[in-house]
Amino acid sequence: METMPNGPSPDSSSKVRKDPEAALNLILSSLEDSKAENTLPIDLRGKSSLADYMIITSGRSHRHVGAVSDRLLRDLKDNGFGNAHVEGLPNCDWVLIDTGDHIVHIFRPEVREFYNIEKMWAADSQDD
Repeated sequence: METMPNGPSPDSSSKVRKDPEAALNLILSSLEDSKAENTLPIDLRGKSSLADYMIITSGRSHRHVGAVSDRLLRDLKDNGFGNAHVEGLPNCDWVLIDTGDHIVHIFRPEVREFYNIEKMWAADSQDD
């Protein structure tokens, strides 16, 4: 008789780590399908221990930011990339989704312009 493990399997959290490129492609595809705007992927490999990639994008409104976030979380889970950590979903001004190897920031345009985090990270990437 086969027994089912309690909780996630030992390698379920490592699926993203096994193929960060596949997860990046899934994230970008999900954002495009959700009509996210001005999506900017930033390669952090060798620059930061936070993640391999940071993806910054915008939604047109609170509702759009929430819908983009929900769709991305569902797509990640449906494709075997486990459960991501999420911050900011109740307000939907700035939602952060952390998959382990990828950090996705989904902003309303005004909030994105105010914090301008891509300037800090993208400038570092262009120096290479």
